[in-house]
Amino acid sequence: MIYILLFGAAALLLFWYLYSSTTSYVLDRTDRALAAEIATLQNAFTNGGLTGVIARVDERIAASHEAGYFYLLTDASSARLAGNLKNWPSPSQWRAVQETLPDSSHLVVARDISDFGEFKGRMRVALALCVLLVFAIAAVASVSVTRRTVGWIETINTTTRRIMDTGLGERIPLRGTRDEWDELASNLNLMLNRIEALMDQVKQVSDNLAHDLRTPLSRMRGRLENAYVKGRQSEKDQTLIADLLADLDGVLRMFSSLMRISQIEAHDKAAFFRVVDLGEVASEVIELFDAGAEDRGSRITLTADRRVLVRGDRDLLFDALANLLDNAIKHGRDGGLVTVGVKELARGAVLTICDDGPGIPEDEREHIFRRFYRLERSRCTPGNGLGLSLVAAVARVHGAAIELTDCFPGICVQLCFPDAARVSA
Repeated sequence: MIYILLFGAAALLLFWYLYSSTTSYVLDRTDRALAAEIATLQNAFTNGGLTGVIARVDERIAASHEAGYFYLLTDASSARLAGNLKNWPSPSQWRAVQETLPDSSHLVVARDISDFGEFKGRMRVALALCVLLVFAIAAVASVSVTRRTVGWIETINTTTRRIMDTGLGERIPLRGTRDEWDELASNLNLMLNRIEALMDQVKQVSDNLAHDLRTPLSRMRGRLENAYVKGRQSEKDQTLIADLLADLDGVLRMFSSLMRISQIEAHDKAAFFRVVDLGEVASEVIELFDAGAEDRGSRITLTADRRVLVRGDRDLLFDALANLLDNAIKHGRDGGLVTVGVKELARGAVLTICDDGPGIPEDEREHIFRRFYRLERSRCTPGNGLGLSLVAAVARVHGAAIELTDCFPGICVQLCFPDAARVSA
């Protein structure tokens, strides 16, 4: 209603301006014509005196029959001398100009404006009708838009209530109009899809965590129960304690990895980024894992540009590369080759780790960076499925993209840092 009133007031001011400017123009044009007529009669007086004015008035009356001019010439005592007006014109019906001639006689030239009053009346009626029409159209449009808006909001509210009652399976319907409401509904649906995916990940993490914890805890309980019912044997007790400590270390490592990932994702570390040489970090990680690779008969090679500098957290980058290299050695073939590459490309710095193992199936690649996700379904091999989750968290913090490509045999993992992270050498 406020917008209707504002719009109506603006329209009223516009129409009133048109009305006043039109009437003012008509009256001004009439006044200019009367002034020109008075000037003509003054010239007649100058050339022929009062007789010349009377002759010119009679002449103009005869010639301007259809022009609508009316004249009245009186002497100094207001006695009528000439003209087609019997009395002084009324301002309500006539538009007149009066002039006193040099001999004190009075000359009046007038035009009948009774039709102008009718014109103004019609203008006022048209103005009122236009204002009413504007108000009516504005009211109808406002009510229509409001009902449409409220109806669509109620549709969203109804859907959200169903989602709260039944779960995340519902989605807000799209009308296909591609307007702002469809864009809002589409964004809300994308948000619901993201929430549903996160909930699925939470469920998956909970299931996997329960599975991964149940095995070592059950094993520890069984060992303790056996030790409880049997007599003390120092050598076996020592072995039991060592096994229990190993299992507990595995559980603690799992929780430590979870907390590490949460810390990476929860804090804005970009404010503490420093200049890091990726080649130097890669060399240190390779040196750390070189002995483990030799135990399997594998080799690690490094191909790096002279200096590849980025802004980042050195410790996080070290952890990410260490997890990628550990996976490449662990899942590559015995006696195989692991290649680490650090390059400076036009799009930014790229860190590549390639192995010659069995690779990763295409349909599994979008899942391997989830927490506790493992390709080995029986979950019997060492590991907890958190290493690649930590890599994904580090990549997100640095704005880096992770790309997986086949290298036949094996898989190549690339960390592609954005151009904004690049530092000139």
